Amino acid sequence: MPLFKKTAVEERSVPTHIAIIMDGNGRWAKKRGLPRTAGHKVGAEAFRTIANYAKSIGLRYLTVYAFSTENWKRSEEEVNAIMELLEKYLREAIRDMDKNRVRFCFFGDLTRLSPALQAEAAEAVERSKQYEGVQVNFCLNYGGRDEILRAARAFAARCAAGEANPEELTEEEFSNLLWSAGVPDPDLVIRPSGEERISNFLLWQSAYAEYYFTDTLWPDFGPEDLELAIAAYNKRSRRFGGAK
Repeated sequence: MPLFKKTAVEERSVPTHIAIIMDGNGRWAKKRGLPRTAGHKVGAEAFRTIANYAKSIGLRYLTVYAFSTENWKRSEEEVNAIMELLEKYLREAIRDMDKNRVRFCFFGDLTRLSPALQAEAAEAVERSKQYEGVQVNFCLNYGGRDEILRAARAFAARCAAGEANPEELTEEEFSNLLWSAGVPDPDLVIRPSGEERISNFLLWQSAYAEYYFTDTLWPDFGPEDLELAIAAYNKRSRRFGGAK
């Protein structure tokens, strides 16, 4: 059974790029008297459902905040559980790659991850290059400020080497120094869980994104919630600083 009436789905416009801060796993588990790791497990399944649905509605880019540079502050048990879930997901994604045909990309410094996880991420990216359709960008050991600092340092090094002129730096050139180089900026950023802040996510890229906040915790976030976010997006007027 379709989630919405066919006419409503036909009339709504799907953004090119949706980004999601997958928040609320811990609170979901706490409400049920479960360990936080249980929330992350259910949250991983919610991601799988949303990724498949995104592909079915023709979304071109889906970016998800999987693990931030600040998340290392969490308990060792929780961090290990998240990493184990990521490894499990990537192994299964590689196994089912020819069936799902989803492209993979990673934003962030992967060098702090285990060699096994780095290898699986690299294999997922390489093997999925051939696929068309939705590209899923995993923000893993990612922070927006860290990303901008790295890009600034890279450009400064080019200037010091006499390869670039600071006065000639453009937004497009700077964007090409970011982890997201070649990916269009997000049209819509979704944050479940009731929190209403950016949390160091895509700071440069989301300058003109529309934001959508919902009280739904990430493990409970499903296709219906994504459609509600898209419906809200379609009601907005994006002027990019221009007159109404």
